[in-house]
Amino acid sequence: MTTSVHSAAEADHSLASIKLLGSLDRQSLRHFEDQCSWRHAKEGDQLLSRDSDSRDVFFVARGRVRIVNFSHSGREIAFGVAGTGDYFGELAAIDGLPRSATVVALEDCRLAALSPQGFKELIEGHPRVALLVMEKLAKIIRTCDDRIMDLATLSAYQRVYSEVLKLMKPDPVRTGSWLVYPLPTQAQIAAQASTTRETVARVLSHLAIDGIAERKSKTLYIRSPDKLKQLCERHAGLNKEED
Repeated sequence: MTTSVHSAAEADHSLASIKLLGSLDRQSLRHFEDQCSWRHAKEGDQLLSRDSDSRDVFFVARGRVRIVNFSHSGREIAFGVAGTGDYFGELAAIDGLPRSATVVALEDCRLAALSPQGFKELIEGHPRVALLVMEKLAKIIRTCDDRIMDLATLSAYQRVYSEVLKLMKPDPVRTGSWLVYPLPTQAQIAAQASTTRETVARVLSHLAIDGIAERKSKTLYIRSPDKLKQLCERHAGLNKEED
């Protein structure tokens, strides 16, 4: 009985699922597990807020969180989703500045928080970990560059078309067909495209009227991917009033 309880406690405090730490041996992993503070979060809980003084790095041992920001008007701008095996909060740990985003639990989560000092010890002592952190920061920069370019050159309609194209996957049942499943909410698509929910609703309505896409429950079936790509590639001046 004692052994099973001990094993359950170890499993509940394990960083074995964290991809960043995959190169660590068991002793090193245990060292950082012991340095972490552990917490459960429920769906909808706010884990971090923008401009807060928290500097810890968070490892997602179980669950998913949404990383977002908000404009002065309250519009949500989505930065991404971190799921089981991912981590977030490294920017504040590295530069010591306030948080740059808000993080909310999308589902029940198990999280481990490592102090800035512990995170710096981790990257200084393990070159493979440091390289993976640099690769993630490079990806963030490239993503930001792409979004700046989209905002500068694409209309709001085109940004929504682009998001649908990014979400589109081959239909596992019908060869040559495409779909988006599960279809994010209009608010989630709007946050990714830096526009409003109303604009997303209009775009999806136009796609249905034109026979380009058809929504059924939580699935969006793309009937004409080529036409959708053409809409995304039209001159950036079109629909600019929708921004």
